[in-house]
Amino acid sequence: MTEYVKKAPPKAAADLARVHDTVAGIIADVRARGLDAVRQYSRTFDGWDPPSFKVAPEEIERAKAAIAPNVLSSLDFAHAQIKAFAQSQRASLTDFEVETLPGVFLGQKQIPVANVGAYVPGGKYPMLMSAQMSVLTAKVAGVERVVACAPPYQAGGIFPEMLWSMALAGADEIWCLGGVQALALMACGAEGYEPVDFIAGPGNMYVAEAKRQLFGEVGIDLLAGPTEILVIVDDVADPRIAAADLLGQAEHGPTSPAILVSLSRAAGLAVLAEIERQLPELPTREVAERSWADYGEVVVVSGREEAVAVADTYAPEHLEVQTADPGWYLEHLRNYGTLCVGEEATITFSDKAIGTNHTLPTGRAARYTGGLWVGKFLKTVTYQRCTREGALVIAPHAGRLADAEHMFGHGKTAYLRIDKYGGRGGA
Repeated sequence: MTEYVKKAPPKAAADLARVHDTVAGIIADVRARGLDAVRQYSRTFDGWDPPSFKVAPEEIERAKAAIAPNVLSSLDFAHAQIKAFAQSQRASLTDFEVETLPGVFLGQKQIPVANVGAYVPGGKYPMLMSAQMSVLTAKVAGVERVVACAPPYQAGGIFPEMLWSMALAGADEIWCLGGVQALALMACGAEGYEPVDFIAGPGNMYVAEAKRQLFGEVGIDLLAGPTEILVIVDDVADPRIAAADLLGQAEHGPTSPAILVSLSRAAGLAVLAEIERQLPELPTREVAERSWADYGEVVVVSGREEAVAVADTYAPEHLEVQTADPGWYLEHLRNYGTLCVGEEATITFSDKAIGTNHTLPTGRAARYTGGLWVGKFLKTVTYQRCTREGALVIAPHAGRLADAEHMFGHGKTAYLRIDKYGGRGGA
């Protein structure tokens, strides 16, 4: 029987219409007025209006020089892990051709998208690892041109660690521009700013809405909202670890859900007490405390099957299992963006340095999609080729099926080949 030891209070419906209309107006204005509109919105929202939004190479070198050596070393380490995993993903996607019938050859090819825009959020925190997740993954996929775009940090240009991370990841161009105006410029282009074909990367509700409205004109990776975490524990779990992992995600923002699913009431209460103990010590407690108060939940379940059912219903972005039998959950859980199996793994590893991608589905989208990966930047396309013998096998069936659909022009293309190649073929 499911018991909510802590239940998040009901929320008023967000003003989605206001967000939609604001975004639509900015995109329409950028289409109509180009760079003039982009500059206006950049001044209004970010106090930023440089001669060019493109970052010069010397700015990148200055940024690198300002970074502590140990941070550079850790960034190099994370870069290597993310690249290695992305390369393994790419290697799993293969081209092939198979002869399905005598003279009939069907094939599959993986073709990289030509131009990608990678949005790297940086308004609240300098998200330097987001550049690795989008830019580097696109380059491993084989994307020829990647534009990395990030907002100015406190009206002073891109945060140095973020800027160098973009360059290290392999960005071909870096634009210092934030928000909806950045996505509109990447999608629509303007004088001196060539448009892209695909936009990836997380952002706030306005960025997500811009991606939604631009989809179709460009491709997008996924629509990501506030970050989420769900942790499953039992009596063997360490309450300190579980509490820290929940609060680590709650600090992202005041609307970030953090859910604990416990196989015992005692374990759930122990984690809840530990959260209350740790919160005052957290440097980001102002944000985390509000998030936990408004969006945190503690759910007690009767067994592991119910734990799986509850977790799959939440379909969280981040899922951790800290139980005596985490391998069982790996086999049975199905709805999540990424999964940490056992106490030794944590979402912080996934977010920063272990190698898997941290741009993941939120808002229960994990029911139908995974997160950002190499395959998002590839078009899996097919082709067909036939010998004349093979064409004579396929043509009668294709022609009859076309006629049955009353698509007689289609049928004619099949029958012409039968006439030309000199046989009836098929049965």
